[in-house]
Amino acid sequence: QVQLVESGGGLAQAGGSLRLSCAASARTFSSYGMGWFRQASWKEREFVASIGASGATTYYANSVKGRFTISKDNARKRVYLQMNSLAPEDPAIYYCARDRGRGQYDSWGPGTQVTVSS
Repeated sequence: QVQLVESGGGLAQAGGSLRLSCAASARTFSSYGMGWFRQASWKEREFVASIGASGATTYYANSVKGRFTISKDNARKRVYLQMNSLAPEDPAIYYCARDRGRGQYDSWGPGTQVTVSS
């Protein structure tokens, strides 16, 4: 198992930016991809973005494409989510998780809260 801890959440104005960080404990961090998900209190958890093991391949949900950027620093064992142009639909708890392939994720972190003020 891998231990993941998210940070960087907080309050931002609509149109503003936040950068989330996810720190991993595993020595083999460079061997697997990672994903970001989010869950608002009235919704099911949804996919936000994913990145391949090397960081060369990324995927985004349509709702965040062009606004959010996922990146991976294998030397620091961190994955980031740069969130720009924050919108009223973005507030949620954001989670990072390890990509096990075939759409399966595990080792979920405790999450970090993102709030957007209008």
